[in-house]
Amino acid sequence: MEIKHADFVISAVEKNGYPEQLEYTEFAFVGKSNVGKSSLINSVTNRKKLAKTSKTPGRTQLINYFLINKKFYFVDLPGYGFAKVPKAVKDNWGKIIGDYLQSDRKKLVFVLLDIRRVPSGEDLEMLRWLEHNEVDYKIIFTKVDKLSNNEKFKQLKEIKKKLVFDNNDVLFYSSLNNTGKQELLDFIKENL
Repeated sequence: MEIKHADFVISAVEKNGYPEQLEYTEFAFVGKSNVGKSSLINSVTNRKKLAKTSKTPGRTQLINYFLINKKFYFVDLPGYGFAKVPKAVKDNWGKIIGDYLQSDRKKLVFVLLDIRRVPSGEDLEMLRWLEHNEVDYKIIFTKVDKLSNNEKFKQLKEIKKKLVFDNNDVLFYSSLNNTGKQELLDFIKENL
């Protein structure tokens, strides 16, 4: 699959602000505030400034919808974790994310995890919540360019002490050099 069109549609906070639902699956991206959701969206769409990126974690504070190939949406959800914001703001992000994930929209959630870090309690909580609520998801390990193959192997061993998965059941991605881009596009095409 090739992405030929990618356009920002709308930012929303609650269900009545979501755009019209399309017949195809929408792909939502969720993860910690500094995991690289916006960078991945920009990389996979070949649009450097489609999703706003920042060196300061927590800049995505709304649900941002992007129409892809005029057929389906990418949905950039607010990050969780590191952002230095008041607790009330973090709690609101949790409600925004939860409302979207509990909506009846046809969706598949990409849970982004930084391969350099062992998943946090928040990451594990998100995965448990998705499983408990029977929401389809796929893990994407980001920032794979930051580790050598040997370091990646060692880090995956550490991650597997907290999280059970087979390497064939997850995706690996680098927004810097587009490693994993074709695999992600193929996966999206298979799941439309």
